[in-house]
Amino acid sequence: PGPRMESLPEAVLIRILASIPAVDLVLACRLVCCQWKNLVDGAALWILKCQQEGLTGAESQENAENWQNFYFLSKKRKNLIKNACGEEDLQHWGEVENGGDGWKVEELPGDFGKEFPSEEVHKYFVTSYEWCRKAQVIDLRAEGYWEELMDTTQPKVVVKDWYAGRSDAGCLYELCVKLLSENEDVLAEYKSETIAIPQDNDANWTEISHTFSNYGPGVRFVRFEHGGQDTLFWKGWYGVRVTNSSVTVEP
Repeated sequence: PGPRMESLPEAVLIRILASIPAVDLVLACRLVCCQWKNLVDGAALWILKCQQEGLTGAESQENAENWQNFYFLSKKRKNLIKNACGEEDLQHWGEVENGGDGWKVEELPGDFGKEFPSEEVHKYFVTSYEWCRKAQVIDLRAEGYWEELMDTTQPKVVVKDWYAGRSDAGCLYELCVKLLSENEDVLAEYKSETIAIPQDNDANWTEISHTFSNYGPGVRFVRFEHGGQDTLFWKGWYGVRVTNSSVTVEP
């Protein structure tokens, strides 16, 4: 008989295990024996998997205390906001307020507007002459972020949004994001000031962002809400424009 797996040098065994899909490592391989459990629970295996899949850099190596969680969070990283750029009209968005002539989706750059910094964005949402607000609630468990991860690791929740006015009209913009418990109690909240864009502005797109960290256990949902209006009360859609909204869970 050939040499048994447990007789292999640990470095060789780690290289073999690193070729196995991550979910199988956690759900099957760590149950084989104490040695494999220790390797799967240790840092060396996950550092190697991160390096093999291009998930490391100097900054991440310094900051990632739990490499297994770092690996899974890096692999899962995606925008949790659905229909962020209006490609599906208003689908997935709950209209909290639909003032004036309500929300509308328009093609970039729009009248008296500017192109978006990314060529991948083709549309935006635009508000009217009274307050328009829309919201999405993200179920973190449904997106694959398990309770122990959210309660213990408390990964960063990064929120971003883009807004712009049209150059011939003034407008207002607001962003409000809440981290909610199972019962939808507010555990953390970010609310921007009411941002006023004057008439005769440059119509450039501006990014706003906020990072939640150390928010405590119990977070199960993220509620993202934004909106605005024009300040001239012109009938139609002269209010703030928004697009490319994002919520990501990051290591």
